[in-house]
Amino acid sequence: MTTKTSHIMPTYASLPVRFIKGEGAWLFDDKGNKYLDALSGIAVCGLGHAHPEIAAAICEQANTLIHTSNLYRIDKQEKLADKLCELTGMQDVFFGNSGAEANEAAIKIARRFAHSKQVENPVIVTMDNSFHGRTLSTLTATGNAKIKEGFAPLPEGFYHVPYNDITALQRLAKQEHNIVAVLVEPIQGESGINIPDDNYLNQLRTLCDEHDWLLMLDEIQSGMARTGTFLASQQNNIQADVVTMAKALGNGVPIGACLTSGKATGLLTAGSHGSTFGGNPLACAAALKTIEIIEAKQLGPRAKALGESIAHSFKQNLENCSHLVEVRNKGLMIGIELNKPCPELVSQALERKLLINVAANNTVRLLPPLIMSDEEAALMVSLVSELILAL
Repeated sequence: MTTKTSHIMPTYASLPVRFIKGEGAWLFDDKGNKYLDALSGIAVCGLGHAHPEIAAAICEQANTLIHTSNLYRIDKQEKLADKLCELTGMQDVFFGNSGAEANEAAIKIARRFAHSKQVENPVIVTMDNSFHGRTLSTLTATGNAKIKEGFAPLPEGFYHVPYNDITALQRLAKQEHNIVAVLVEPIQGESGINIPDDNYLNQLRTLCDEHDWLLMLDEIQSGMARTGTFLASQQNNIQADVVTMAKALGNGVPIGACLTSGKATGLLTAGSHGSTFGGNPLACAAALKTIEIIEAKQLGPRAKALGESIAHSFKQNLENCSHLVEVRNKGLMIGIELNKPCPELVSQALERKLLINVAANNTVRLLPPLIMSDEEAALMVSLVSELILAL
């Protein structure tokens, strides 16, 4: 019989390292080793680890007030909602604690929208290879059959079509008359940094307008200036009906947000949705300070420039690599697709004191912090290139 060494449910295949301290783009383990973090806690710590201004904001708020519940007005929650709407052009915000909760709120808004139109058995269209969360509804919305195994029966009301294929959605629109919303990632992160055609989101916006559907954009990984603008979709000059955010919003403090505009606004009313911890003073203080730093340091333009430099360096280093398919990036969402599986690169990188991720079994995914220096970026590129060339 195997002896259990931990009471943690084995839902993660955790790597054999225990981090106890962070500083900027670096993490330190319990043996004193230093690691370059090219993953940012999966796009969460956009400002790096232990940012002094974030730490000070958290400490100040913790010494003042952490929680009251949403039975009462919360000053910093209102300020954060105002700021998010100012930066995105949206109108209202619901706060939860994670990306999955933000997407759950979006799904409920779509169902309420269907009810207002007297549509029975409404359908939300999502994309193949998408990822929207691990609650039952967001799991069903996700376009990956493998992660759904063993969780049936799943909620009804979701169809999947190929990503970046507007024709497939147009065909579905002719066959299915109960569609009420389209939920899509501007850039697919979990499936390997899949970047659609430049006009794909614009085509979706037009199609949603033609059919009176909600356009719901999952910006959980692509938001918070990671791709060069506050939202990735802002590069298309479109306004979504629903936008979901989380991950980097609190730079590690759990917070999620579901933003609405236009016909999606006002559908959730008192008693129709809620969250005990959502938008509490502590999380909102962290998010406000995170946004303040991103704006003050102009980290959106920095992410765009640094991402382009990193991608260019990879293309040069791997020019003659026989197993390279493509280097893709939008700002600091970077994917290096290979023509063969490469999950072993994660443990090999760990041995080299570098943290990376492999998505879709064959794509090195890099999500470095927005505050990464040119020298740290050069080190990351050098190490990853060496690992790929030696594969």
